[in-house]
Amino acid sequence: MSWNVMWRLSVMMFLQYAIWGGWAPVLSAYLLNDLKFDSTQMALVNGLFPLAFLVASFVIGQVADRYLPTQWVMGALHLLGGVALLLMGNTTAFGPIVAFMLIYSLCYTPTLALSNSISFHNMKNPERDFGFIRVWGTIGWIAVCWALSYIRNHYEPIQADCVKISGVASLAMGVFCFFLPHTPPKKESESPWAFLKAFTLFRNKAFTTFMVISFVVVTELQFYYILTAPFLENIGVKHANVPFWMTLGQLAEIVTMAVALPLLLPRLGVRWALAIGVIAWPIRYIIFAIGTPVWLVIASLTLHGVCYVFFFTVGVVYVNSVAPQDIRASAQSLLALITLGVGSFLGMQFAGFIMKVFTSRVGETVVTNWRGVFIVPVVLTIACAIAFLIWFRPEKAAAVAQD
Repeated sequence: MSWNVMWRLSVMMFLQYAIWGGWAPVLSAYLLNDLKFDSTQMALVNGLFPLAFLVASFVIGQVADRYLPTQWVMGALHLLGGVALLLMGNTTAFGPIVAFMLIYSLCYTPTLALSNSISFHNMKNPERDFGFIRVWGTIGWIAVCWALSYIRNHYEPIQADCVKISGVASLAMGVFCFFLPHTPPKKESESPWAFLKAFTLFRNKAFTTFMVISFVVVTELQFYYILTAPFLENIGVKHANVPFWMTLGQLAEIVTMAVALPLLLPRLGVRWALAIGVIAWPIRYIIFAIGTPVWLVIASLTLHGVCYVFFFTVGVVYVNSVAPQDIRASAQSLLALITLGVGSFLGMQFAGFIMKVFTSRVGETVVTNWRGVFIVPVVLTIACAIAFLIWFRPEKAAAVAQD
């Protein structure tokens, strides 16, 4: 991979995840604490993001696989999504926020799979090179969170600062996409329907097992994504510092992706690398359930880096390895649909429901039993880890790609 291609893919990943990182860690706290939405409304607004995968992923994957260059599709989507975010940042009413969040989500969610597809298309050795490119996405997430904490600590409060900073990053990404390496569609493929062909991957038991367990794991991941910010504020972490402390997970992600993953993946193989990611989840939730001391809870945020890299990043590489070349954008969209789409949406509603079950009003004070909340994902992620080790056998999966 040439330097010219490497730096453009790195900047792409930086901006791609800076957009997401600007709002995702703290949107729940903004909706609950600043706008005074209840937990059901909060879960619904957050849930629009994964719900968009159900509508957009395969449609956009099909367009990129068969009709238009991937970088053109990404550029148009990010420009429109940036406008939606800026409009969302200028309203406090529930209805308009739902509308603008839905538009943004429909634009942004397909680009997660497309950015992976562009990367793999321009790499000679994805297993070796993808981690070094993808790590710039984590750096982008950290950079925007630190910028948000700096703004909150040094300037007067800005309404919806987390949404607006993501909107600006989205517009910048939209422009930059038109300078990415050219990634043309595979018009000469025998099958015109790439997204339908992607479903043939389910003929392989290992792939099906991976997808099913990924789905369940992602539902439990939402306890981290949408509840950590209000949880940290509840146990005494300063509101302005929450974005900063939550980047500990991304800092650990950098080390894991740049050092541990290239070192361990070739030696352990996909099965055991994925197992490390699954096992790290219940450890983190056990610490959350204990809830004290605060320094231990904050330190446990670093486990997110291990969870994310060894499950999701390795999972992306695994799907790329079993998918035929002419449907790789659609195969990545299939993974995104099941995990970031269906799994995340149901997981957010489930997390919001569990929080509501363990929340009560004492006089004028709303009290949440966080130990009860986090015991639920502890049990479910332990079950996933056991099931994964018993049933996932990826050695035979490659046969599907040859059909």
